[in-house]
Amino acid sequence: MHPAPSVIVFTTLSGLGFGLLFWLGLGVIVPTGWVAFTFFVIAYLLAVGGLMASTFHLGHPERALKAFTQWRSSWLSREGVSSVAALVVMAVYGAGLVFFDTAWMLVGVIGAVLSAVTVFTTSMIYTQMKTVPRWNTPLTPLLFMAIALAGGALLAGQVAIALILMPVAAAVQVIWWLRGDKALAQSGTDMATATGLGSIGTVRAFEPPHTGNNYLLREFVYVVGRKHAQKLRLIALLFGYTVPFVLLLVPFSHIAALVAVLAHLGGIAASRWLFFAEAEHVVGLYYGKR
Repeated sequence: MHPAPSVIVFTTLSGLGFGLLFWLGLGVIVPTGWVAFTFFVIAYLLAVGGLMASTFHLGHPERALKAFTQWRSSWLSREGVSSVAALVVMAVYGAGLVFFDTAWMLVGVIGAVLSAVTVFTTSMIYTQMKTVPRWNTPLTPLLFMAIALAGGALLAGQVAIALILMPVAAAVQVIWWLRGDKALAQSGTDMATATGLGSIGTVRAFEPPHTGNNYLLREFVYVVGRKHAQKLRLIALLFGYTVPFVLLLVPFSHIAALVAVLAHLGGIAASRWLFFAEAEHVVGLYYGKR
């Protein structure tokens, strides 16, 4: 699929923001006063900023509220409902920490669960798509959750947790790539099955369905060069996981912590760009692009 910047920003920032809210809600860190205020401001800027960025990818952003009405059948709607619920509950929990120096742990745990559910529902928007074999795997929600929890632990300053989850998230990322590279071929979908003409002989694209560009080609058919993809994968592994992991091993300093967070953000953004660029939507078969 075409890697829209708004979607990349959304999935990167919101995952990190809700990951931070998850650890805050669980009480692994219980800040109060201005320290708590700072943590929650960072979490909300990331989570809300990411959600706002996603609206720019809608054909009619002014109709975004309608997405909340289809929660019975739509993972997008479930994401909207769970994200608002998580933000409201965590706002109550944060108010207790900031204004009353009190941790209402039951509220925090509920908020943490809702934050995790939000990340899961986001991942399911893509996992459910059988038309993109690379996404259609239980590894996709596992990848989203691993990255969100590792990044959230990093932002929360939980070194011991982050040192465990960073390598785990990196391993899931590599496994997801390796599986994804074979997904389209192993799905059994090709030119013959896509056109339904396989029974009469070998099917090949004689010429494109039309000479000009169209919506399907802009949104669902994107071909990224193998060398370019390999370079971006190395960048994602280096900055998204390796650099933060190494910086967590050195004596703590605010500069090192900032560099670790920025490196993680950059690396995950590269990973998410590839997530969409390498999607290989089966509609590309009709255009001879797969």
